[in-house]
Amino acid sequence: MILHTAAGQPRTAPAESGAPARRATGAGALAWSARLWFGVAVAGQLLFAWYVAVFYGGALVRGELAQWNKVMPRGYVAGDTAGNAAIGVHVLVMVLITIGGALQLLPALRRLAPSFHRWNGRVYVLLAVGSSLIGLYMVWFRGAAGGLAQHLGISGNAVLIVLCAALAVHHARAGRIAQHRRWALRLFLAVSGVWFFRIGLMAWIVANRGPAGFDPETFQGPFLSFLSFTQYLLPLALLELYARAQASGRKAARIAMAAAMLVLSVATAAGVAAAAMILWLPRL
Repeated sequence: MILHTAAGQPRTAPAESGAPARRATGAGALAWSARLWFGVAVAGQLLFAWYVAVFYGGALVRGELAQWNKVMPRGYVAGDTAGNAAIGVHVLVMVLITIGGALQLLPALRRLAPSFHRWNGRVYVLLAVGSSLIGLYMVWFRGAAGGLAQHLGISGNAVLIVLCAALAVHHARAGRIAQHRRWALRLFLAVSGVWFFRIGLMAWIVANRGPAGFDPETFQGPFLSFLSFTQYLLPLALLELYARAQASGRKAARIAMAAAMLVLSVATAAGVAAAAMILWLPRL
Protein backbone atom coordinates (compact mmCIF):
# COMPACT_ATOMS: atom_id res chain seq x y z
CA MET A 1 0.00 0.00 0.00
CA ILE A 2 1.30 3.50 -0.85
CA LEU A 3 1.01 6.21 1.79
CA HIS A 4 2.08 9.86 1.75
CA THR A 5 4.32 11.51 4.29
CA ALA A 6 3.80 15.06 5.50
CA ALA A 7 6.12 16.23 2.74
CA GLY A 8 3.91 14.58 0.16
CA GLN A 9 6.44 11.90 -0.78
CA PRO A 10 5.22 8.31 -1.07
CA ARG A 11 6.48 5.57 1.18
CA THR A 12 5.58 1.91 1.38
CA ALA A 13 3.75 0.68 4.47
CA PRO A 14 4.18 -2.87 5.79
CA ALA A 15 1.77 -5.32 4.19
CA GLU A 16 0.15 -6.24 7.50
CA SER A 17 -0.91 -2.62 8.12
CA GLY A 18 -2.52 -2.10 4.70
CA ALA A 19 -6.18 -2.62 3.83
CA PRO A 20 -7.41 -3.54 7.35
CA ALA A 21 -5.90 -0.35 8.76
CA ARG A 22 -7.50 1.75 6.04
CA ARG A 23 -10.88 0.18 6.71
CA ALA A 24 -10.48 0.76 10.43
CA THR A 25 -9.74 4.46 9.99
CA GLY A 26 -12.27 5.11 7.21
CA ALA A 27 -9.53 6.28 4.82
CA GLY A 28 -10.67 3.89 2.10
CA ALA A 29 -14.26 5.13 2.13
CA LEU A 30 -13.08 8.73 2.02
CA ALA A 31 -10.78 8.08 -0.93
CA TRP A 32 -13.45 6.25 -2.92
CA SER A 33 -16.03 8.98 -2.28
CA ALA A 34 -13.59 11.55 -3.65
CA ARG A 35 -12.94 9.43 -6.75
CA LEU A 36 -16.69 9.09 -7.32
CA TRP A 37 -17.25 12.85 -7.16
CA PHE A 38 -14.27 13.54 -9.38
CA GLY A 39 -15.56 11.05 -12.00
CA VAL A 40 -19.02 12.65 -12.00
CA ALA A 41 -17.57 16.15 -12.19
CA VAL A 42 -15.14 15.39 -15.01
CA ALA A 43 -17.87 13.66 -17.05
CA GLY A 44 -20.11 16.69 -16.59
CA GLN A 45 -17.35 19.14 -17.46
CA LEU A 46 -16.40 17.26 -20.62
CA LEU A 47 -20.07 17.30 -21.66
CA PHE A 48 -20.12 21.06 -21.07
CA ALA A 49 -16.90 21.50 -23.09
CA TRP A 50 -18.40 19.51 -25.97
CA TYR A 51 -21.53 21.69 -25.92
CA VAL A 52 -19.49 24.92 -25.88
CA ALA A 53 -17.28 23.75 -28.75
CA VAL A 54 -20.21 22.64 -30.91
CA PHE A 55 -22.53 25.58 -30.19
CA TYR A 56 -20.11 28.49 -30.25
CA GLY A 57 -17.68 26.90 -32.72
CA GLY A 58 -20.51 25.88 -35.02
CA ALA A 59 -21.89 29.42 -35.09
CA LEU A 60 -18.42 30.73 -35.91
CA VAL A 61 -17.93 28.25 -38.75
CA ARG A 62 -21.35 29.12 -40.21
CA GLY A 63 -20.70 32.84 -39.86
CA GLU A 64 -23.72 33.22 -37.56
CA LEU A 65 -22.12 34.86 -34.54
CA ALA A 66 -25.43 36.45 -33.55
CA GLN A 67 -26.44 32.94 -32.40
CA TRP A 68 -24.18 33.47 -29.39
CA ASN A 69 -26.73 35.92 -28.01
CA LYS A 70 -29.20 33.06 -27.46
CA VAL A 71 -27.03 31.97 -24.56
CA MET A 72 -24.79 34.92 -23.69
CA PRO A 73 -26.40 38.38 -23.67
CA ARG A 74 -24.22 40.71 -25.75
CA GLY A 75 -22.08 37.75 -26.72
CA TYR A 76 -21.96 39.23 -30.21
CA VAL A 77 -22.14 42.97 -30.83
CA ALA A 78 -22.13 44.13 -34.44
CA GLY A 79 -19.09 46.27 -35.21
CA ASP A 80 -17.27 45.43 -31.97
CA THR A 81 -14.46 43.37 -33.48
CA ALA A 82 -12.22 43.44 -30.41
CA GLY A 83 -15.04 42.51 -28.04
CA ASN A 84 -16.31 39.71 -30.27
CA ALA A 85 -12.77 38.36 -30.60
CA ALA A 86 -12.38 38.42 -26.80
CA ILE A 87 -15.57 36.37 -26.45
CA GLY A 88 -14.36 33.86 -29.04
CA VAL A 89 -10.97 33.47 -27.36
CA HIS A 90 -12.62 33.15 -23.95
CA VAL A 91 -14.87 30.35 -25.19
CA LEU A 92 -12.01 28.50 -26.91
CA VAL A 93 -9.86 28.77 -23.80
CA MET A 94 -12.77 27.46 -21.71
CA VAL A 95 -12.83 24.27 -23.76
CA LEU A 96 -9.05 23.80 -23.57
CA ILE A 97 -9.00 24.49 -19.82
CA THR A 98 -11.77 21.99 -19.14
CA ILE A 99 -9.95 19.21 -20.96
CA GLY A 100 -6.53 20.18 -19.61
CA GLY A 101 -7.77 20.37 -16.03
CA ALA A 102 -9.25 16.87 -16.17
CA LEU A 103 -5.98 15.47 -17.53
CA GLN A 104 -3.91 17.35 -14.96
CA LEU A 105 -5.61 15.66 -12.00
CA LEU A 106 -5.28 12.08 -13.24
CA PRO A 107 -2.79 10.31 -10.91
CA ALA A 108 -1.88 7.70 -13.54
CA LEU A 109 -0.95 10.40 -16.04
CA ARG A 110 1.20 12.21 -13.49
CA ARG A 111 3.00 8.94 -12.76
CA LEU A 112 3.41 7.65 -16.32
CA ALA A 113 3.99 10.95 -18.15
CA PRO A 114 5.48 13.48 -15.70
CA SER A 115 6.85 15.64 -18.53
CA PHE A 116 3.39 15.96 -20.07
CA HIS A 117 1.97 16.76 -16.64
CA ARG A 118 4.43 19.62 -16.21
CA TRP A 119 3.85 21.12 -19.66
CA ASN A 120 0.10 20.65 -19.50
CA GLY A 121 0.18 22.37 -16.11
CA ARG A 122 2.04 25.35 -17.51
CA VAL A 123 -0.45 25.71 -20.36
CA TYR A 124 -3.36 25.25 -17.95
CA VAL A 125 -2.11 28.01 -15.63
CA LEU A 126 -1.49 30.45 -18.50
CA LEU A 127 -4.90 29.82 -20.02
CA ALA A 128 -6.67 30.02 -16.64
CA VAL A 129 -5.08 33.38 -15.84
CA GLY A 130 -5.66 34.71 -19.35
CA SER A 131 -9.29 33.60 -19.32
CA SER A 132 -9.82 35.26 -15.95
CA LEU A 133 -8.48 38.57 -17.25
CA ILE A 134 -10.73 38.34 -20.30
CA GLY A 135 -13.63 37.53 -17.99
CA LEU A 136 -12.96 40.69 -15.99
CA TYR A 137 -12.98 42.68 -19.22
CA MET A 138 -16.28 41.12 -20.25
CA VAL A 139 -17.91 41.85 -16.88
CA TRP A 140 -16.82 45.45 -16.41
CA PHE A 141 -16.41 46.76 -19.96
CA ARG A 142 -18.56 44.52 -22.16
CA GLY A 143 -21.88 44.98 -20.37
CA ALA A 144 -22.39 41.48 -18.95
CA ALA A 145 -25.78 40.38 -17.68
CA GLY A 146 -26.57 40.60 -13.99
CA GLY A 147 -26.21 43.20 -11.27
CA LEU A 148 -23.36 44.60 -9.23
CA ALA A 149 -23.36 41.75 -6.71
CA GLN A 150 -22.99 39.19 -9.50
CA HIS A 151 -20.19 41.18 -11.10
CA LEU A 152 -18.37 41.36 -7.78
CA GLY A 153 -18.80 37.62 -7.26
CA ILE A 154 -17.43 36.82 -10.71
CA SER A 155 -14.53 39.24 -10.17
CA GLY A 156 -13.73 37.55 -6.87
CA ASN A 157 -13.58 34.24 -8.69
CA ALA A 158 -11.13 35.69 -11.22
CA VAL A 159 -8.90 37.07 -8.48
CA LEU A 160 -8.86 33.70 -6.69
CA ILE A 161 -7.93 31.92 -9.92
CA VAL A 162 -4.91 34.18 -10.37
CA LEU A 163 -3.92 33.74 -6.71
CA CYS A 164 -4.25 29.94 -6.76
CA ALA A 165 -2.35 29.73 -10.04
CA ALA A 166 0.51 31.85 -8.69
CA LEU A 167 0.81 29.80 -5.49
CA ALA A 168 0.57 26.45 -7.32
CA VAL A 169 3.44 27.49 -9.59
CA HIS A 170 5.43 28.94 -6.68
CA HIS A 171 5.29 25.72 -4.65
CA ALA A 172 6.00 23.55 -7.68
CA ARG A 173 9.15 25.52 -8.51
CA ALA A 174 10.26 25.30 -4.87
CA GLY A 175 9.81 21.52 -4.89
CA ARG A 176 7.05 21.56 -2.26
CA ILE A 177 4.90 18.99 -4.01
CA ALA A 178 2.30 18.52 -1.27
CA GLN A 179 1.60 22.26 -1.10
CA HIS A 180 1.64 22.48 -4.90
CA ARG A 181 -1.03 19.79 -5.17
CA ARG A 182 -3.26 21.51 -2.62
CA TRP A 183 -3.12 24.80 -4.51
CA ALA A 184 -3.57 23.00 -7.84
CA LEU A 185 -6.79 21.44 -6.49
CA ARG A 186 -7.95 24.86 -5.33
CA LEU A 187 -7.14 26.24 -8.77
CA PHE A 188 -9.16 23.47 -10.44
CA LEU A 189 -12.21 24.24 -8.29
CA ALA A 190 -11.90 28.00 -8.77
CA VAL A 191 -11.59 27.59 -12.54
CA SER A 192 -14.67 25.34 -12.44
CA GLY A 193 -16.74 28.16 -10.92
CA VAL A 194 -18.50 28.96 -14.19
CA TRP A 195 -19.47 25.29 -14.51
CA PHE A 196 -20.66 25.08 -10.90
CA PHE A 197 -22.81 28.16 -11.54
CA ARG A 198 -24.60 26.51 -14.44
CA ILE A 199 -25.29 23.16 -12.84
CA GLY A 200 -26.28 24.87 -9.58
CA LEU A 201 -28.70 27.19 -11.36
CA MET A 202 -30.30 24.40 -13.37
CA ALA A 203 -30.66 22.15 -10.32
CA TRP A 204 -32.30 25.09 -8.48
CA ILE A 205 -34.74 25.70 -11.33
CA VAL A 206 -35.70 22.03 -11.51
CA ALA A 207 -36.12 21.79 -7.73
CA ASN A 208 -38.39 24.87 -7.73
CA ARG A 209 -40.16 23.91 -10.98
CA GLY A 210 -39.17 27.20 -12.51
CA PRO A 211 -37.17 30.37 -11.76
CA ALA A 212 -37.21 31.32 -8.08
CA GLY A 213 -35.35 34.09 -6.30
CA PHE A 214 -34.45 35.92 -9.51
CA ASP A 215 -35.97 37.58 -12.55
CA PRO A 216 -35.27 35.51 -15.70
CA GLU A 217 -35.68 38.59 -17.89
CA THR A 218 -33.11 40.82 -16.18
CA PHE A 219 -31.15 37.85 -14.79
CA GLN A 220 -30.92 39.52 -11.40
CA GLY A 221 -32.12 38.56 -7.96
CA PRO A 222 -30.93 37.40 -4.52
CA PHE A 223 -30.39 33.79 -5.53
CA LEU A 224 -28.14 34.70 -8.46
CA SER A 225 -26.17 37.08 -6.24
CA PHE A 226 -25.79 34.26 -3.71
CA LEU A 227 -24.77 31.77 -6.40
CA SER A 228 -22.20 34.16 -7.88
CA PHE A 229 -20.15 33.79 -4.69
CA THR A 230 -20.98 30.23 -3.68
CA GLN A 231 -20.07 28.87 -7.14
CA TYR A 232 -16.44 28.85 -6.00
CA LEU A 233 -16.47 29.52 -2.24
CA LEU A 234 -18.59 26.44 -1.42
CA PRO A 235 -16.43 23.96 -3.41
CA LEU A 236 -13.28 25.47 -1.87
CA ALA A 237 -14.76 25.18 1.63
CA LEU A 238 -15.68 21.54 1.00
CA LEU A 239 -12.15 20.86 -0.22
CA GLU A 240 -10.77 22.23 3.05
CA LEU A 241 -13.16 20.06 5.06
CA TYR A 242 -12.09 17.05 3.01
CA ALA A 243 -8.40 17.80 3.64
CA ARG A 244 -9.03 18.12 7.37
CA ALA A 245 -10.94 14.84 7.47
CA GLN A 246 -8.19 13.15 5.46
CA ALA A 247 -5.51 14.39 7.87
CA SER A 248 -7.58 13.48 10.90
CA GLY A 249 -7.00 10.19 12.66
CA ARG A 250 -10.68 9.97 13.62
CA LYS A 251 -12.74 7.39 11.81
CA ALA A 252 -16.00 9.26 12.48
CA ALA A 253 -14.74 12.41 10.76
CA ARG A 254 -13.66 10.49 7.68
CA ILE A 255 -16.87 8.48 7.42
CA ALA A 256 -18.96 11.65 7.83
CA MET A 257 -16.99 13.40 5.08
CA ALA A 258 -17.28 10.33 2.84
CA ALA A 259 -21.06 10.41 3.31
CA ALA A 260 -21.08 14.13 2.48
CA MET A 261 -19.07 13.42 -0.67
CA LEU A 262 -21.61 10.79 -1.74
CA VAL A 263 -24.44 13.30 -1.30
CA LEU A 264 -22.40 15.86 -3.22
CA SER A 265 -21.85 13.35 -6.04
CA VAL A 266 -25.59 12.78 -6.35
CA ALA A 267 -26.27 16.53 -6.29
CA THR A 268 -23.59 17.14 -8.92
CA ALA A 269 -25.00 14.42 -11.17
CA ALA A 270 -28.48 15.92 -10.79
CA GLY A 271 -27.18 19.38 -11.69
CA VAL A 272 -25.34 18.03 -14.75
CA ALA A 273 -28.46 16.18 -15.90
CA ALA A 274 -30.61 19.30 -15.45
CA ALA A 275 -28.13 21.51 -17.30
CA ALA A 276 -27.79 18.99 -20.12
CA MET A 277 -31.56 18.70 -20.61
CA ILE A 278 -32.38 22.41 -20.23
CA LEU A 279 -29.32 24.26 -21.49
CA TRP A 280 -26.93 22.14 -23.52
CA LEU A 281 -28.54 19.37 -25.55
CA PRO A 282 -31.55 21.37 -26.85
CA ARG A 283 -29.18 23.87 -28.51
CA LEU A 284 -27.11 21.26 -30.36
